[in-house]
Amino acid sequence: MSKKGRILVAMSGGVDSSVAAVMLHEQGYEVIGLTMKTWDYASSGGSSKETGCCSLDSINDARALAVGYGFPHYILDIREEFGNFVIDDFVDEYLAGRTPNPCVLCNTHIKWEALLKRANKLDCEFIATGHYANIRLQDNGRHVISKGKDENKDQSYVLWGVSQQNLARTKFPLGSFAKTEIRQMAKDMGQLDLANKSESYEICFVPNNDYRSFLRHQVDDLDERIGQGNFILSNGTVVGKHQGYPFYTIGQRKGLGIALGRPMFVTRILPESNTVMLGTEEELEKTSALVHKLNLVKYETIFEPLEAVTKIRYKDAGTLSTLQQEGDSMKIDFHHTVSGIAPGQSAVFYEGNDLLGGGFLM
Repeated sequence: MSKKGRILVAMSGGVDSSVAAVMLHEQGYEVIGLTMKTWDYASSGGSSKETGCCSLDSINDARALAVGYGFPHYILDIREEFGNFVIDDFVDEYLAGRTPNPCVLCNTHIKWEALLKRANKLDCEFIATGHYANIRLQDNGRHVISKGKDENKDQSYVLWGVSQQNLARTKFPLGSFAKTEIRQMAKDMGQLDLANKSESYEICFVPNNDYRSFLRHQVDDLDERIGQGNFILSNGTVVGKHQGYPFYTIGQRKGLGIALGRPMFVTRILPESNTVMLGTEEELEKTSALVHKLNLVKYETIFEPLEAVTKIRYKDAGTLSTLQQEGDSMKIDFHHTVSGIAPGQSAVFYEGNDLLGGGFLM
């Protein structure tokens, strides 16, 4: 074993994880590559060519890179665990009138656990991924995630649920680099195809980013079981018919199929009555929120009200807020109104660049 130790690297076949693996290899770690097979495109209702991190091409790309640099590569089939947890939760959340956050669940409950389980079998001290984030051990003994150098690629938002135990063995080699630098590294490695690989911003198991078709494929007779319901205003006035409440999300404006003479947004979803409430942009605005299933990263607990920046979606710029912990929940008081708080999505808290923690919006 090398002096730096043995490390298991999650390799999707994309440029980020590939460069991360080579970077660690060149730093003197004994690298073992691992590609996780999380889903089948056909089982998700896909009809076009399979693409993305779980495709055969991506698996072959990861393996070819490992062979070229002389380190082992394995494929780990976690389709059953992934489907039972992430996909089932995704469907259940929409049927409950909420908007799920599958990437957070996958990182928290599937990928890290699968990586560490295999790392133990292979006598790997560490695991690594190609996330754009940083990690450090601070004086209070806690492992803290902070934002990556590249603000446009920072992925700390989807990592709030990873436990301290798992963070203790995790490395993020790309945290101090910009995406443009990583692409250049791939070119310098002679991996031009890899450097020019396009990125997908879709949910990996939802073909063509069409979650409505995905739900219909997963739930037999969904349209017949739920059927059309009423669009209503906040005063209860019925203003039209919708196709079924699971097909709408808080803040949605396009695709409503209704014209009321002014822009209208989905402001509330009532699954028990198959009702979707519409309102103006002002009716979407809130000054507070509550999250549950809290996981704190920087501190073990927050005893006093704490000022932080809260992001309520991945691409949210963040809003200055005051946090008050209440057991495993967090009360958030925003310093100015925020729009489009969607139950089921993540609220993530930052102190400067450091990730304080997060939870699911109620």
